[in-house]
Amino acid sequence: MRRLLRTLAASAFACLLLPLGAGPGNAATPATTAAALADPIGMTSGFYTDPHSNPAVWAAANPGDGRAAAIRDNIASRPMARWFGAWSGDIGAAVGSYVGAADAADKLPVLIAYNIPGRDACGGHSGGGAGNPAAYRAWISAFASAIGSRPALVVIEPDSLGDFSCLSQARINERNAMLRGALAEFRNRAPNTWTYLDAGNPAWISAATMAQHLEGAGAREAHGFSLNISNYFTTGENTAYGNAISSALSASYGYTKPYVIDTSRNGNGSNGEWCNPGGRRIGAGSQTGGGAEMLLWLKTPGESDGNCGFGGGSAAGQFLPEVAYKMIFGY
Repeated sequence: MRRLLRTLAASAFACLLLPLGAGPGNAATPATTAAALADPIGMTSGFYTDPHSNPAVWAAANPGDGRAAAIRDNIASRPMARWFGAWSGDIGAAVGSYVGAADAADKLPVLIAYNIPGRDACGGHSGGGAGNPAAYRAWISAFASAIGSRPALVVIEPDSLGDFSCLSQARINERNAMLRGALAEFRNRAPNTWTYLDAGNPAWISAATMAQHLEGAGAREAHGFSLNISNYFTTGENTAYGNAISSALSASYGYTKPYVIDTSRNGNGSNGEWCNPGGRRIGAGSQTGGGAEMLLWLKTPGESDGNCGFGGGSAAGQFLPEVAYKMIFGY
């Protein structure tokens, strides 16, 4: 009943707002109407904290380790995104189980879809993804279907729009088609999900170029875009970049979008290194506002960026307790 009342109130409020966006040249379509009515925040009572996150599992398995209490209290107890890719196995079952647990707790889950073919093609540390576009379409369709009508936030394919330098125009077109298709799947199969295309970070490409990339990938159909995933730039730097992207979208394409910022590791800002640098610190926990639509922990503090820096010898995504412990205190 509590969720029903919240949902009805949010829907009524959204209906009051609809006429404001339905002026000449901007008529409301079924897709935009559905997007306006969806309110996963209003349908839930806060962000979901995963009891099975890598830090939580490690802390529970190592209670005698001197680092365990700090990692449990400062990282594992915080809401964070869950990443899904080929390692997730049956994607429908994996997503359904995770969203179901959040739904049972009346909390909002944050999920990251990370399986596009040629993933991290130019960076290389997180390479992989589905074998071909057809396989990806089937995978992302099952992902969206598993969420169904339950509330969720989904970030679609980090890294996919930040660097085209190693891609031919044909591969760029193919990637954009997959991202547009992914947005359509969530629109059609997960009506109470807000989707975000990833827009890199302030040091990657210019705001105008990123706006062009977002438009090519179908950002009109997304709820918004995400910034700073797995990076370290301050919230202020990302806010300035996000506002510049939104302004560029408005100037060039006639629309704006809200954005979310990954604050999981930006407490000390960036030192110019992106791959397991030392001296970084956890940032503000998940919350609405902060100059953006939301501040979220999208990368799990302590999970490696790859075989580099303080994570030498590790694989991308591997949990490193010593890195997590140092990130709590900023050294």
